Amino acid sequence: MSIEAKTVLHRYLRDGRAALLWKLEGLGDYDVRRPLTPTGTNLLGLVKHLAGCEADYFGATFHRPCPEPMPWLADDAEPNADMWASADESRADVLGLYERVSAHSDATIGALDLGAPGVVPHWPGERGHVTLHAILVHMIAETHRHAGHADLVRELVDGAAGLRRDTGNLPDADASWWREYHARLERVAREAGRP
Repeated sequence: MSIEAKTVLHRYLRDGRAALLWKLEGLGDYDVRRPLTPTGTNLLGLVKHLAGCEADYFGATFHRPCPEPMPWLADDAEPNADMWASADESRADVLGLYERVSAHSDATIGALDLGAPGVVPHWPGERGHVTLHAILVHMIAETHRHAGHADLVRELVDGAAGLRRDTGNLPDADASWWREYHARLERVAREAGRP
């Protein structure tokens, strides 16, 4: 793999991080914490979760432990503790953590070759023996997956939608067009669902 390949992969990871963080902009503390799915998915929780993922995959996996304490990742932590921010964890705390963990991850990516070996302790058997290349691909997928969750949660909060701040990636249409589009899809779904 070339240096160019690592640069491209790193860019995709950074793009995913930026897309996720953009979904929190302009919202108050309540809205970034609101659980909007039956499983509790919320915007700030997605950021906290990804901070833990990056700390683990770019830190411990390559014997470069992240210095940030994350008690919600301990074996005795309550289930899903990494998927929401407690009342004493401010928005600034979680966003600052993600920024610091991202910088630690970026340092690992910068210091190692794509072929650098690592071990993911919680992955079984030989699957746990990885390279930086495999972990970069894994974290790109993980980050973009959760950025997609953030897209949907943000749309449920206030209707804001789109790929990035500078690229909506949606038709340029007014509210009336979107209501009719939604109604049309509902009619098609009902028609297709008839026996």
